[in-house]
Amino acid sequence: MMNTKKKMTIEEYHLDALTLRCWNEMETYMRVCPCVLLSELNDRGIVASCEIDMCSAITMRAMNLASEEPTAVLDWNNNYGDEEDKVILFHCGPVAQGLMTAKGTVTEHKMFAKNDPGSGWGCNEGRIKAFPATISNCQTKDGKIIVYASEARFTDDPIEEAFFGCGGVCEIPDLQNKLIRLARGGFKHHTSVGVGHMKEILKEAFTTYLGYDWVDIDGQ
Repeated sequence: MMNTKKKMTIEEYHLDALTLRCWNEMETYMRVCPCVLLSELNDRGIVASCEIDMCSAITMRAMNLASEEPTAVLDWNNNYGDEEDKVILFHCGPVAQGLMTAKGTVTEHKMFAKNDPGSGWGCNEGRIKAFPATISNCQTKDGKIIVYASEARFTDDPIEEAFFGCGGVCEIPDLQNKLIRLARGGFKHHTSVGVGHMKEILKEAFTTYLGYDWVDIDGQ
């Protein structure tokens, strides 16, 4: 018998943003990894975060509205050599094409390939281009939303070819102290990034109009 159940869409649900549980049922049961699909949604201006990270989706949406550019959720990942104010920000591939230096390459997810080969096809590997950036995220605590933002820039510094996923080198002034403030403040391993410097815009929107709490990691 034909299944006539209607499939609802992002447009029909009027979704401003979405976050997807990408780990690990899709890989285990559907044998796919949705990174490149999230990349495509973000490139269209449809804010989509991964790992059911709604906090990142909130700040991504805010920066998308402020800049009218794609945004991304990234992991705080590797040090960049001995550069204390530079860090490699990375994810498996949900980065919009518009934020990358060139078209990405769809590959198998290397973390799943170790123990379950063939289960994680759909990563989008490439590099994030150079641009002035804002980093921001939030957390929920005691029924409140607490937000931070700071300004930075992605550089054109090279990353070794073997580096997995989609990453870029981000230069963040006073990075070491900011990381300490984030860790001690209870913020998680993700940050979201947007194009352009918009810390004060975000602060006004989140505190004045939405009544969210604010943490200034710049130490001012």
